[in-house]
Amino acid sequence: MTAVQLNAQNTKLWQDIGAIADSEQLMKRLAKYVAKLVKEKENSTLMSKEEFFAKIEKAEADFREGRTYAMLPGESFTDFRKRIGK
Repeated sequence: MTAVQLNAQNTKLWQDIGAIADSEQLMKRLAKYVAKLVKEKENSTLMSKEEFFAKIEKAEADFREGRTYAMLPGESFTDFRKRIGK
């Protein structure tokens, strides 16, 4: 996005916020949604539906090709991850 496009988008956003600023109910909804967006940005583990299914498909392909790992009896998950280098 260019600087001009970003500026135009910001201007439109502030105008739209100004248009609903007199409605307490709409401002509460906006604040709630903005808080949700901030949490999404802070949580790096979130992924899109497409990313999730791509990971599943890759794991299935790895399994079919024999690229798998197994935990040893009595091995902790932490030790397992260290052993396989992940």
